[in-house]
Amino acid sequence: MDIIISIILGAVAGWIAGKIMKDEGSLLRNILVGIVGGWLGGYVFGLLGIGFSGIIGGLIGGIAGGCLLLWLIKKFFK
Repeated sequence: MDIIISIILGAVAGWIAGKIMKDEGSLLRNILVGIVGGWLGGYVFGLLGIGFSGIIGGLIGGIAGGCLLLWLIKKFFK
């Protein structure tokens, strides 16, 4: 069940990050951006001493990390 929640949360976080960064992607790309962004956001926030927990925390970390990931992709690959 946790995997399904992670995929749904990743899709939502990736979609929101795509809207914020004005980057349109497919559903699969949104899921990947959200999941990788969630890991990246958790890592960066952990370095800053900020911890999130729960679904809302995961969503915030996924959106922030997704925005950072999309920015890095645009910066280095486009």
